[in-house]
Parts: sequence; structure tokens; C-alpha cells
Amino acid sequence: MKTAIIGGGITGLSAAYYLQKEIMANQLDMEYHLFEKEPQLGGKIQTDYYNGFVIEKGPDSFLARKESASRLAKEVGMEHELIANNTGQAYILKDQHLHPIPEGAVMGIPTKLGPFLTTGLFSITGKLRAAADLLLPRSKAGADQGLGIFFRRRLGSEVVDHLIDPLLSGIYAGNIDRLSLQATFPQFFEVEQRYRSLILGMRAARPSVRPGQGQKKGGFLTFTKGLQSFVDGIENHLDEDAVHKNKSLKKISREQDQYRLEFADGQTQWFDKVIMTSPHHVTAALLEDDPEVQEQLSSISATSVATVAMAFDESQISNDMDGTGFVVSKKSGYTITACTWTHRKWTHAAPEGKALLRCYVGKPGGEDIVDKSDDVIIKAVLEDLNQIMRIEGRPEYHQITRWHHAMPQYEVEHYKKMEMINNHLKKEFPGVYTAGAAFEGIGLPDCVAQGEQVVQQLINE
Repeated sequence: MKTAIIGGGITGLSAAYYLQKEIMANQLDMEYHLFEKEPQLGGKIQTDYYNGFVIEKGPDSFLARKESASRLAKEVGMEHELIANNTGQAYILKDQHLHPIPEGAVMGIPTKLGPFLTTGLFSITGKLRAAADLLLPRSKAGADQGLGIFFRRRLGSEVVDHLIDPLLSGIYAGNIDRLSLQATFPQFFEVEQRYRSLILGMRAARPSVRPGQGQKKGGFLTFTKGLQSFVDGIENHLDEDAVHKNKSLKKISREQDQYRLEFADGQTQWFDKVIMTSPHHVTAALLEDDPEVQEQLSSISATSVATVAMAFDESQISNDMDGTGFVVSKKSGYTITACTWTHRKWTHAAPEGKALLRCYVGKPGGEDIVDKSDDVIIKAVLEDLNQIMRIEGRPEYHQITRWHHAMPQYEVEHYKKMEMINNHLKKEFPGVYTAGAAFEGIGLPDCVAQGEQVVQQLINE
């Protein structure tokens, strides 16, 4: 039996690794081939190296508590290269002031009274409105709802606009009111259903820290040589004859019990099974003979963003910022949506005496900035930063990476859409599977887990 894996991002790489592992462990009569249209694997995982700087063009880390990625790192012999982030104060930029994120806030939900009452992020009215969460009844169980709508009902719009939305938009880069609660953060709904109050529920679920336990450990992991090294580590464990780069696929069509793959170079190959890990809009285009699945996949919206990395000498930054970075209140009128003081968050990212700032632009209604020239983007970012910091001159080096339609949006009823797509594929394309950021989680560990799960599904059917 022959299996094709379409797409060499982290999901496709994980699928290839775990499928190869199953073939070898169980001596299966099966072969696989991974096809990637670009000259290198990794998808959005790309690392730039410049004069001692380690600059991530896409994601810079992954959640430590989701263990699928670190488990795969161990399997490929890279656990000794894993490092956790430095912890430090994070901020919200509102108007022209950096406000510390209130201590005890869990994804913006207050669990400590004092820091929330004394923060300058909210008015007295906004704080009183948030306190209504202690009295409000539970949501009705059943139907999905907008993530932002859920939080506005519990805590009020002021807390959502100036704290929760900036924090969550850093993950999804979308309209929080249109995002699905069940597909993004179902745990908050579960907390509300159990405790009635989000504040009381999150406070009860928050682990207690006893004096003398030491400094809080960072919740994110990356690799000392950058995330690209993880991609290389996985690739080194794959059969090199099964990995095909610069191999662009044009179309997939079903012919009885097999699938015909037509490539841009004119080649045609047949496979028994196909694992699609390409971006959802690419998958839709490849299945052009089926308008229904095309329509469903194409209806998954996605936003465009750009990462803006800038390397400086530390002497160019006059006021020393004590912290790891900030996110921006969307109602403050800035171009940037967030900024990481990367040299403070990750000690491996910059040489001594140097500073690395990583900013983000692009948001719903403001995506046009992504396609501006480098000079225009750098100018806009520096103008924003100079309202709260003092930066002399331009960066000695910059790297702008534009990601078009790269952030899938899990809008309300996302899981129903996924169920419809999967049911349709089982009927019309048996043996074709989809996995990746547009489906069941956008983080690296989510994608690794999907790669492993789709292999188990393929093996067991």
C-alpha cells in the first residue's frame, strides 16, 4: 500500500515520522512519500541566523504543557536542546502607556482582587462591571457562541477590549467576537458551568504557590538553535528517498480505489491513501473535482499577518524596559499588535550587548499594512515603539516575513463544519485525510498531535 503525505510543515513531518515508525515497528507492507512544493521543509517554521542572532520568522515557541511536541523532540534526540523562556513582566499598551498585566490574571480573567482593583487599564465602571461575573448565572448549555461574546457577558466589554482581546488575538490574530468558544477555549465554558462564576472558577483552579518554591518557570519551550533545528531533526530521521522537495502538486482525483496525483512537473503518481496537511485553501484547490468539499474548505477564513524582527545595539534603546514584551489594545490606534523584547525572553536569541525586538502587524480591518514595503512597515513600527520607548536610529538588521492567509479562524460552529468536511471525505474520498492548523488546533503541539492521530486513523481503518 502506498501513502502520500501532502505538505512538509510540522503536521506533515509528524505524520511522516509516525507513519514510518509504525511501518518499521509492525513490518507493514506499506510505503510513504512526502511531497513539499518549497525547497525546504517546515512550513511556517523558519529561522534566520544573523551575526549571532537567532530570529524566528514564524512561531517562536510552543506551549510546554501540551506535551506532543516535546515528546517528539525526545524521540528524535533533541530533548537536551529544549529551553524554557525567561519569565518577566508582560504589559498591555493602551493609549500611550504600558500597563502591567494584573498579577493573577489567567488569560485576562482576574483571580486576585488587589492587582485588578489598582490597575490603570480599566475605569471604575469597567471594574464594577467585571465584578458582576460573581453574580451572573451560567450560560445555557448546548449551542456554540462567540468567544468574545461569552467574555463580554461575563466580564464586560472594557475588560475584553483592553485585556482579554489583546491576549487572545496574539494566538489567533482574528476577531474575537467571531471565534468559536468551543473550538478555541472550551475550558472556560466548562469552568463557568461548574463554578457559575469565571472569576471564582479560575481562582479555584489556579495552582497555589508556597513561599520558597523558587522563581516561576516559563511556560513556553523552543530550541537553542531555533525551531528550524527541530524541523531538521525530524527530517534527519526520515527515509531520504521518501521526502520530495520542490514537488508542487496540481490536482488529486479519485480513480476507482486509488488516487491520481498530478504534479506541476508533468509527473503522475497513484496512491492508495493520501494525508493532506497542506493549508486548507490549497487542499480545496487540489480537490477541484468536488465543489462541495471545495466550498466547505474555502469557507474557513484566514487572516494575514507579518512578523517584523529588528536587531539593535543595546545602546540604541535608551530606556531599559523591564519585562518580556507587550500586546496592544486594539482601540488604541497603533499599527503593531504586539512586541516581544526577544533578547529578554530568550537568552539564546541575541549576542551580549545586542537587542532583538520582534513586532507583529496585521489584524482584521488592518491587513493592508502586510503588503506595504519594508521601509513603510519599519517606519510605522518604529513610530509606534517610540511613543513608549526611545530608539535611536534604525535597526542594524531587520527581517520582515509576510504570512498571507496564514492564520485560520475557528469561527462559531467550527466543529460542525469539520464534521461535515470529514463525513463528506469519507463518502467521496475514502482514504483521504486532512490535518493541520485549520482543523483541530493551530499551535505546534496541536499540529504534531494531529499528525500522529491521522496516522493512527489511517492504520486502523
